[in-house]
Amino acid sequence: MQITFLTQMDWLIRLILAGICGYAIGYERNSRSKNAGIRTHLIVALSAALMIIVSKYGFMDIISTHGVSLDPSRIAAQIVSGIGFLGAGMIFVHNQSVNGLTTAAGIWATSGIGMAIGSGLYFIGIVATLLILLFQIILHQNYRWIKSATSDHLILQLENLEGLQLLQNQLKDDQVKILSLKVEKKSNNCLRVDLYLKLPKNYEITSILNLLETNGKIKSIEY
Repeated sequence: MQITFLTQMDWLIRLILAGICGYAIGYERNSRSKNAGIRTHLIVALSAALMIIVSKYGFMDIISTHGVSLDPSRIAAQIVSGIGFLGAGMIFVHNQSVNGLTTAAGIWATSGIGMAIGSGLYFIGIVATLLILLFQIILHQNYRWIKSATSDHLILQLENLEGLQLLQNQLKDDQVKILSLKVEKKSNNCLRVDLYLKLPKNYEITSILNLLETNGKIKSIEY
Protein backbone atom coordinates (compact mmCIF):
# COMPACT_ATOMS: atom_id res chain seq x y z
CA MET A 1 0.00 0.00 0.00
CA GLN A 2 1.37 3.38 -0.99
CA ILE A 3 1.40 6.09 1.66
CA THR A 4 -0.05 9.24 0.11
CA PHE A 5 0.31 12.84 1.21
CA LEU A 6 -3.32 12.91 2.35
CA THR A 7 -2.74 9.83 4.49
CA GLN A 8 0.21 11.47 6.20
CA MET A 9 -1.85 14.64 6.76
CA ASP A 10 -4.49 12.49 8.43
CA TRP A 11 -1.83 11.09 10.75
CA LEU A 12 -0.65 14.62 11.51
CA ILE A 13 -4.20 15.62 12.43
CA ARG A 14 -4.36 12.66 14.79
CA LEU A 15 -1.16 13.76 16.52
CA ILE A 16 -2.37 17.35 16.87
CA LEU A 17 -5.78 16.26 18.14
CA ALA A 18 -4.22 13.87 20.67
CA GLY A 19 -1.95 16.68 21.86
CA ILE A 20 -4.93 19.01 22.29
CA CYS A 21 -6.78 16.40 24.36
CA GLY A 22 -3.68 15.87 26.50
CA TYR A 23 -3.33 19.63 26.86
CA ALA A 24 -6.92 19.92 28.11
CA ILE A 25 -6.44 17.27 30.80
CA GLY A 26 -3.04 18.69 31.75
CA TYR A 27 -4.50 22.18 32.05
CA GLU A 28 -7.05 20.95 34.58
CA ARG A 29 -4.32 19.19 36.59
CA ASN A 30 -2.03 22.23 36.37
CA SER A 31 -4.80 24.51 37.65
CA ARG A 32 -4.81 22.41 40.82
CA SER A 33 -1.01 22.63 41.19
CA LYS A 34 -0.42 18.91 40.54
CA ASN A 35 3.00 17.51 39.69
CA ALA A 36 2.09 16.37 36.18
CA GLY A 37 0.72 19.34 34.27
CA ILE A 38 0.19 20.54 30.73
CA ARG A 39 3.48 19.46 29.17
CA THR A 40 3.47 15.98 30.69
CA HIS A 41 -0.08 15.16 29.62
CA LEU A 42 0.39 16.68 26.16
CA ILE A 43 3.57 14.67 25.51
CA VAL A 44 2.02 11.44 26.83
CA ALA A 45 -1.06 11.77 24.61
CA LEU A 46 0.87 12.81 21.49
CA SER A 47 3.57 10.15 21.88
CA ALA A 48 0.97 7.42 22.54
CA ALA A 49 -0.81 8.45 19.32
CA LEU A 50 2.50 8.38 17.45
CA MET A 51 3.36 4.88 18.69
CA ILE A 52 -0.06 3.56 17.70
CA ILE A 53 0.28 5.07 14.22
CA VAL A 54 3.70 3.44 13.84
CA SER A 55 2.26 0.15 15.10
CA LYS A 56 -0.63 0.22 12.62
CA TYR A 57 1.00 1.72 9.54
CA GLY A 58 4.78 1.68 10.01
CA PHE A 59 5.22 -1.80 8.54
CA MET A 60 2.91 -1.57 5.55
CA ASP A 61 5.85 -1.88 3.16
CA ILE A 62 6.62 -5.43 4.35
CA ILE A 63 3.18 -6.66 5.35
CA SER A 64 2.66 -8.31 1.96
CA THR A 65 5.98 -10.16 2.17
CA HIS A 66 5.57 -13.93 2.29
CA GLY A 67 5.95 -15.36 5.79
CA VAL A 68 5.69 -11.98 7.54
CA SER A 69 2.89 -11.54 10.07
CA LEU A 70 2.43 -8.61 12.44
CA ASP A 71 0.37 -7.95 15.55
CA PRO A 72 -0.38 -4.20 15.83
CA SER A 73 -1.86 -4.64 19.32
CA ARG A 74 1.56 -5.46 20.81
CA ILE A 75 2.59 -1.79 20.81
CA ALA A 76 -0.66 -0.83 22.55
CA ALA A 77 0.00 -3.39 25.28
CA GLN A 78 3.52 -2.05 25.79
CA ILE A 79 2.23 1.53 26.04
CA VAL A 80 -0.26 0.58 28.76
CA SER A 81 2.39 -1.17 30.87
CA GLY A 82 5.10 1.40 30.11
CA ILE A 83 2.98 4.36 31.17
CA GLY A 84 2.44 2.55 34.48
CA PHE A 85 6.08 3.23 35.39
CA LEU A 86 5.63 6.93 34.66
CA GLY A 87 2.49 7.03 36.78
CA ALA A 88 4.21 5.23 39.65
CA GLY A 89 6.67 8.11 39.87
CA MET A 90 3.78 10.46 40.64
CA ILE A 91 2.64 8.55 43.75
CA PHE A 92 4.02 9.58 47.13
CA VAL A 93 3.36 8.07 50.56
CA HIS A 94 3.86 10.26 53.62
CA ASN A 95 2.60 9.61 57.14
CA GLN A 96 0.25 6.87 55.93
CA SER A 97 -1.24 9.34 53.44
CA VAL A 98 -1.06 8.60 49.72
CA ASN A 99 -0.81 11.46 47.23
CA GLY A 100 -0.66 11.44 43.45
CA LEU A 101 -3.01 8.54 42.69
CA THR A 102 -5.39 10.70 40.66
CA THR A 103 -2.52 12.27 38.74
CA ALA A 104 -1.06 8.83 37.98
CA ALA A 105 -4.47 7.59 36.83
CA GLY A 106 -4.79 10.70 34.67
CA ILE A 107 -1.48 9.99 32.97
CA TRP A 108 -2.60 6.43 32.28
CA ALA A 109 -5.97 7.60 30.94
CA THR A 110 -4.30 10.24 28.78
CA SER A 111 -2.19 7.57 27.11
CA GLY A 112 -5.40 5.66 26.34
CA ILE A 113 -6.89 8.76 24.74
CA GLY A 114 -3.75 9.20 22.66
CA MET A 115 -3.96 5.58 21.51
CA ALA A 116 -7.64 5.96 20.62
CA ILE A 117 -7.07 9.04 18.49
CA GLY A 118 -3.90 7.59 16.98
CA SER A 119 -5.98 4.59 15.91
CA GLY A 120 -8.47 6.88 14.20
CA LEU A 121 -11.16 6.58 16.89
CA TYR A 122 -11.66 10.35 17.01
CA PHE A 123 -15.12 10.39 18.56
CA ILE A 124 -14.39 8.03 21.45
CA GLY A 125 -11.07 9.77 22.20
CA ILE A 126 -12.64 13.23 22.35
CA VAL A 127 -15.63 12.03 24.38
CA ALA A 128 -13.29 10.28 26.84
CA THR A 129 -11.37 13.54 27.24
CA LEU A 130 -14.55 15.49 27.93
CA LEU A 131 -15.77 12.87 30.40
CA ILE A 132 -12.49 12.92 32.34
CA LEU A 133 -12.58 16.72 32.52
CA LEU A 134 -16.25 16.73 33.53
CA PHE A 135 -15.78 14.19 36.32
CA GLN A 136 -12.65 15.94 37.57
CA ILE A 137 -14.53 19.23 37.84
CA ILE A 138 -17.59 17.66 39.50
CA LEU A 139 -15.63 15.57 42.01
CA HIS A 140 -13.49 18.53 43.07
CA GLN A 141 -16.56 20.50 44.11
CA ASN A 142 -17.53 20.58 47.76
CA TYR A 143 -20.74 18.63 47.31
CA ARG A 144 -21.93 16.98 50.50
CA TRP A 145 -23.11 13.84 48.68
CA ILE A 146 -19.64 13.07 47.31
CA LYS A 147 -17.49 14.17 50.22
CA SER A 148 -15.98 11.17 51.99
CA ALA A 149 -14.49 10.82 55.43
CA THR A 150 -10.93 12.10 55.74
CA SER A 151 -8.01 11.12 57.91
CA ASP A 152 -5.32 13.13 59.64
CA HIS A 153 -2.13 12.73 61.60
CA LEU A 154 -1.46 14.50 64.91
CA ILE A 155 1.43 14.41 67.36
CA LEU A 156 0.54 15.51 70.89
CA GLN A 157 2.54 16.03 74.06
CA LEU A 158 0.50 15.22 77.19
CA GLU A 159 1.27 15.78 80.85
CA ASN A 160 0.14 12.33 82.02
CA LEU A 161 -2.13 9.33 81.39
CA GLU A 162 -5.11 11.25 82.72
CA GLY A 163 -4.79 13.60 79.76
CA LEU A 164 -4.69 10.62 77.39
CA GLN A 165 -7.93 9.23 78.82
CA LEU A 166 -9.58 12.65 78.50
CA LEU A 167 -8.34 12.88 74.91
CA GLN A 168 -9.86 9.52 73.98
CA ASN A 169 -13.19 10.52 75.52
CA GLN A 170 -13.19 13.83 73.62
CA LEU A 171 -12.54 12.13 70.28
CA LYS A 172 -15.21 9.50 70.96
CA ASP A 173 -17.79 12.17 71.80
CA ASP A 174 -17.03 13.94 68.52
CA GLN A 175 -17.26 10.64 66.55
CA VAL A 176 -13.58 10.84 65.58
CA LYS A 177 -12.19 7.34 65.13
CA ILE A 178 -8.64 6.54 66.25
CA LEU A 179 -6.98 4.49 63.49
CA SER A 180 -3.60 4.24 65.19
CA LEU A 181 -2.33 5.26 68.63
CA LYS A 182 1.31 5.19 69.72
CA VAL A 183 2.34 6.41 73.18
CA GLU A 184 5.95 7.14 74.15
CA LYS A 185 7.15 8.33 77.55
CA LYS A 186 9.67 11.19 77.31
CA SER A 187 12.54 12.05 79.66
CA ASN A 188 10.53 14.91 81.22
CA ASN A 189 7.82 12.36 82.21
CA CYS A 190 5.49 13.71 79.57
CA LEU A 191 3.79 11.48 76.99
CA ARG A 192 4.31 11.76 73.26
CA VAL A 193 1.16 10.54 71.51
CA ASP A 194 1.24 9.73 67.79
CA LEU A 195 -2.32 9.67 66.44
CA TYR A 196 -3.85 8.74 63.10
CA LEU A 197 -7.49 9.78 63.07
CA LYS A 198 -10.42 9.16 60.76
CA LEU A 199 -12.48 12.32 60.67
CA PRO A 200 -16.24 12.31 59.99
CA LYS A 201 -17.65 13.86 56.82
CA ASN A 202 -17.54 17.66 56.68
CA TYR A 203 -15.19 17.65 59.68
CA GLU A 204 -12.32 20.10 59.33
CA ILE A 205 -8.91 19.86 61.01
CA THR A 206 -9.54 23.24 62.64
CA SER A 207 -12.55 21.74 64.44
CA ILE A 208 -10.46 19.04 66.08
CA LEU A 209 -7.76 21.55 67.02
CA ASN A 210 -10.36 23.70 68.72
CA LEU A 211 -11.62 20.61 70.52
CA LEU A 212 -8.17 19.61 71.75
CA GLU A 213 -7.45 23.11 73.03
CA THR A 214 -10.06 22.49 75.74
CA ASN A 215 -7.93 19.63 77.10
CA GLY A 216 -5.73 21.26 79.73
CA LYS A 217 -3.41 18.24 79.83
CA ILE A 218 -2.16 18.80 76.25
CA LYS A 219 1.12 20.76 76.21
CA SER A 220 1.67 20.87 72.43
CA ILE A 221 0.06 19.83 69.13
CA GLU A 222 1.80 19.08 65.83
CA TYR A 223 -0.01 18.33 62.56
